[in-house]
Amino acid sequence: MPPFDLSAFLPYQLSVASARISRGFAERYRQEFGLSIPEWRVLAHLAGGDAVSVREIHARVDMDKSKVSRAAARLEEAGLIEKRAHAEDKRLLDMRLTAEGQALMARIVPIADAYQAEVLARLGGDAAAFRAALTRLLEEE
Repeated sequence: MPPFDLSAFLPYQLSVASARISRGFAERYRQEFGLSIPEWRVLAHLAGGDAVSVREIHARVDMDKSKVSRAAARLEEAGLIEKRAHAEDKRLLDMRLTAEGQALMARIVPIADAYQAEVLARLGGDAAAFRAALTRLLEEE
């Protein structure tokens, strides 16, 4: 049996690239705003304006419900989000950004856009093809 080359294994490469890119962006918002990765992800999901439950965020991202819940609790304590009873299922809580949370996101989004532009610039002429291929991978799950 030939030796297994982990560094050439696509799932490994995608995982390492994802972690590096995520850490690079996390350093920017952690330094300026004191947010953790789970807190950023909760805020980003709520930035669409609709009320969202912990269950819905968990279903959209690769993050344990407990991490989403802890991040949401910290964000609520900081006054960035508010929780309300779900309209149809009283066992669930809907979350939405407060005015303070919206103001914070208004400051973070330009930083996120700039970071994304840097990553795409590193891909150069391959950026569009990479995004198309990545979209196909994400749709297949």
